[in-house]
Amino acid sequence: MDVLAFLRTCPPLDSVDEDALQEVVRQTEIEFFPAGTTILEQSGQIARFVYVVRVGAVELLDGGRVVDLLGPGESFGHLSVLSKAPPTTEVRALEDTLCYLIDSSAMEKIFASRKGVSFLSSNLRRRVTKALEASADSRTDPWRTRVGQLVRREAITCQPSAPVREAASTMAESRVSCLVIPFEDGFGILTDRDLRSRVLAAGLTGATSVGEVMTHPAVSIREDAMASEALRSMLELGVHHLPLLDDHGDLVGVVTDSDLMGLERRTPFAIRSEIERAPDVDAAVAAMAQLPRAVTDLVAASADPVDVGHVVGVTVDALTARLLELTIAEMGNPPHPWAWLSLGSEARHEQALATDQDHAFAFEAEGDPDADEWFRQLAERVTQGIEAAGIPRCRADTGAYAAPWRRTLEGWVQRFEEWMQEPGNEGAILTAIAFDFRRVGGSLDVERPLNEVLRHARDHPVFLRHLAAQVVALHPPTGFHRDLVVEAKGEHAGRFDVKHGGLIAITGIARVLALSVGSAEKRTLPRLRDATDGGALSAGDHDALDESFHLLWQIRLEHQTEQFRSGVPIDDFVHPSELGPITRHALRESFRSITRVQRSMIAEFGVRSH
Repeated sequence: MDVLAFLRTCPPLDSVDEDALQEVVRQTEIEFFPAGTTILEQSGQIARFVYVVRVGAVELLDGGRVVDLLGPGESFGHLSVLSKAPPTTEVRALEDTLCYLIDSSAMEKIFASRKGVSFLSSNLRRRVTKALEASADSRTDPWRTRVGQLVRREAITCQPSAPVREAASTMAESRVSCLVIPFEDGFGILTDRDLRSRVLAAGLTGATSVGEVMTHPAVSIREDAMASEALRSMLELGVHHLPLLDDHGDLVGVVTDSDLMGLERRTPFAIRSEIERAPDVDAAVAAMAQLPRAVTDLVAASADPVDVGHVVGVTVDALTARLLELTIAEMGNPPHPWAWLSLGSEARHEQALATDQDHAFAFEAEGDPDADEWFRQLAERVTQGIEAAGIPRCRADTGAYAAPWRRTLEGWVQRFEEWMQEPGNEGAILTAIAFDFRRVGGSLDVERPLNEVLRHARDHPVFLRHLAAQVVALHPPTGFHRDLVVEAKGEHAGRFDVKHGGLIAITGIARVLALSVGSAEKRTLPRLRDATDGGALSAGDHDALDESFHLLWQIRLEHQTEQFRSGVPIDDFVHPSELGPITRHALRESFRSITRVQRSMIAEFGVRSH
């Protein structure tokens, strides 16, 4: 195979046009490295080329320890080329190896493209994962542990027809807290909590079949998933057991919350459990105070940054739910069915260490003029408790304690419809918060009727146009001073606002495009998937926004956790010195991706950019 034909198969060169690839070939050299040759020296000279392995294999070593192995078609040296910094690992020929050496100037434009940035991002994640997996001391990064490594014994199973008396006896004899029930299409699960709440508390007899009280289907996870993934699933779904499946879908064991809590003394799951058991408001607030340290540990362990945002969100949910329970215990039962709604980033589970409160009340109170005041008092007391935990009120008073954010369910349905029919600027701004909602407490079914309203947003083009106008008015930086646009003056002069400079634009894009295809999804990444599936967003733009969202979240969390460690106030303003050249390079491309989608929205919705 000639050089051109081979490079055409190698990412990111497989995405460039023929003329660009011809130019790369013209600036390509060929070199042979005998086995054992050090090609790049760790902390040595800056790489002059991007190396592509043609034949053979090379190993990457960090301090003499092998952290990765590359074969034909894979490349190295690009991080040193782009950062203008010495290589972070030694690269050594494992066997006789032939490489194509591509001049750095020929590759810089390619790495600046969307595909190039995506390649760099995925490459960096792979290197981090490989390095962590190769670490001899698993205590340094406990959340990168594969959940399969936590399984101490085989899962105990039973049939759905078995009586719960027999199931309870099996659990006691085997000293397990759950049984897994196999089905042709998956698995069910029966836990000790199910026996207490669904059998004893419900007054059922021991002859009741397992199939009547089990959970089916059970939420499962792959055995090669990271502990951080299992943690996120448990926190989000409120479960304490996850059956583990192998590549063939066969059951290999069960991982429990106790297994995860054993990784470290203080985990987000332990914090949530402590909040849920808190005997009073002060105890709940004290438990919540441990969250920043747990988040810092997750970020240091290279957990997915979007998953970390979910962890913060579900922990805030737990605090809110417990404060509602404690306050209602003092005030007495609510006079009518109700629901506490989280709004905005809290509803999307996209929260960092610097966040505020956004919430609302929905209730049924026909013919009761005193109901609103009762719920106002409840909201005020819960809001004060959340404030005591370090989460301030929204400066715009978007809270259930404020009259506009307390309505009957019928009133909320009517308000949503009014915003769609005659949005105006105020309606477009408010729906950017209210349309991101999630029930945290109460039994009133608000999701079904309100989601139905959202699914009909596509029938209101004027409303979507107003929402789109708000999104395209958010101008991410497209030019740079020393590689980054920063605040020109004020208390944040010289720093970049990672939230308003990028994240809010992506969440806004996702909201508008998802609503335009009839989706009632609330979170940003699922909204982008729904928009792509519905034809409102191309696959390429979806991938670019997904990568950009992860990058911006990573920058935000690393910045905030460093502020937490340093004991300074936490914010979203990042100084350029905190970002390396590779990150700045990827950030520029992220801004271009956001701007490109905004321009397509201008054409699609007929709005103007201000």
